[in-house]
Amino acid sequence: MRFICIYPAYLNNKKTIAEGRRIPISKAVENPTATEIQDVCSAVGLNVFLEKNKMYSREWNRDVQYRGRVRVQLKQEDGSLCLVQFPSRKSVMLYAAEMIPKLKTRTQ
Repeated sequence: MRFICIYPAYLNNKKTIAEGRRIPISKAVENPTATEIQDVCSAVGLNVFLEKNKMYSREWNRDVQYRGRVRVQLKQEDGSLCLVQFPSRKSVMLYAAEMIPKLKTRTQ
């Protein structure tokens, strides 16, 4: 259990909680992609893997933009945290949702 999975649906403000959103709608982002989540997590220094062909089980839309899953390493082999500012999966999701609108691809 060293890696957590983050699907774009977890951070999408277009989704309801029943459809898979895991953070408050006020903090969520409009249609995030797995690549954007990977970019912000790797920029802060987290160990990240992008799995492009994975789909969220509640996602009914099979388009390429909704595909993908990001695996983030929160803990090391001995159980200690990789980065102290990310003690939980929710802290990583909230950070990603906060930083995605600031990406160059979003601001242009």
